[in-house]
Amino acid sequence: MEKAAQKVSSLLSGVGIPIASLMRQAYLSQLDVDSISCRPVPSACRSGALPAPVTPDRSGCPGPRAPPYRVDGARQTDQSAARGAALPTTATTARPGPAGPGTGLGPQERRVLAAVGCGLRDDEIADALGLPEERVAEHLARVLAALGLRDRAAAIVHAFDAGLVAPGRGPRTGPVHRPAPPVPAGGRSRSPELRISVLGPLRARLDGRPLSLGHLRQQAVLAALALGAGRTLSRRELLDGVWGTEPPAANVVPVYVYRLRRTLRSDGGPDPVIEHGPLGYRLVPGAVDVDLARLEELLAGIGAADRAGDPAEGVRLCSRALELFRGEPLEGLPGPLAELERLRLGRRRTALVQRKAEWQLGLGRCAEAVAELSALSGEHPLDEPVAALLMRALYRTGRQAEALRVFDRVRRRLADDLGVAPSMLLRRTRRMILCGDEAGLGRPAPADAAAPLM
Repeated sequence: MEKAAQKVSSLLSGVGIPIASLMRQAYLSQLDVDSISCRPVPSACRSGALPAPVTPDRSGCPGPRAPPYRVDGARQTDQSAARGAALPTTATTARPGPAGPGTGLGPQERRVLAAVGCGLRDDEIADALGLPEERVAEHLARVLAALGLRDRAAAIVHAFDAGLVAPGRGPRTGPVHRPAPPVPAGGRSRSPELRISVLGPLRARLDGRPLSLGHLRQQAVLAALALGAGRTLSRRELLDGVWGTEPPAANVVPVYVYRLRRTLRSDGGPDPVIEHGPLGYRLVPGAVDVDLARLEELLAGIGAADRAGDPAEGVRLCSRALELFRGEPLEGLPGPLAELERLRLGRRRTALVQRKAEWQLGLGRCAEAVAELSALSGEHPLDEPVAALLMRALYRTGRQAEALRVFDRVRRRLADDLGVAPSMLLRRTRRMILCGDEAGLGRPAPADAAAPLM
């Protein structure tokens, strides 16, 4: 068996594939940063030595292995270390340099690296180690420089690879002492309210308090989960939706999910709001209030009002739905998924304004329709159905000249930008205004009605 292993190793080395790199990739593919937990730091760590790395035994459960490094970073000469090179210890792209997690680090830097791997913030590390927070930041900067790591996320994965943290149920060695949440007068505790908004720049609030969601790619991962409406998304779906054809070199999705779980979990909250299962990740149903779900409920009510012939109720529900939009949906977020959702949700908002304006014109509330249609036409100067609705609303308020100026403006933009003439809808609306056909402008033909909302 040993001869066969040596033969495979020599073959892989002959084609330029380090056996240690393959072993590490196979090991990392089974790990998930969102299930990291810290092991208790043994006395050896306090004296400067690293705790033993964790390797699966034959049953698949993690078990201790003799540490391949001593305090000074030198390699031990035990039998297991002599058989082959140590595994690389970062999740970043491979590069030459020291492989040992303790190389060039002092005892304090090693303790800080272990705490970072546990997912602790700088203030929590300062409390645990009895250091000023500024000193913690200095130690972390030295750790990143000594190990050639890019950022804190790479340090977390490095600490995981080095055996400083292990799979488990949570990221801490013990309970964190926090004040208990206040209990209402009735004596029954209330679940914290977590709201996520995608109908504008991505926002998250916990009991009304805004949360910092990290950098844009991490926000895009949360947006994908929020748009999934409780559906499980695999890592591949998240990679395709957030990075497209340029996936990251490292497996950063678990790191981002781990960070988001910490951010979205309330003080003392027992459960994360992001579930991980065999098929991927999802937001726990009922744990998060996403504004897109409220929009879907309002759209169902708008459809019911339309079928019931109740324009006043339709206008009210359209107003409530439009209030959910706080600007361009998912503004600034990268990735193919965010781009597609921006287009889809933007069209839905346009259809809502059109449907509301139709009902307002039927109810004689033309001045209200003019205000919203003017703003929408400014945002979409080439949208002919919106321009036609605005022309009708202006004509119904006695502003015939302004209605004709809208036609001329759109005609010029179409010719300059697209090289096309106005559509039949816009020309017919202009002709009706010139002829004073009040009946023809009262309600459009079915083919010209607003776009469907769903």
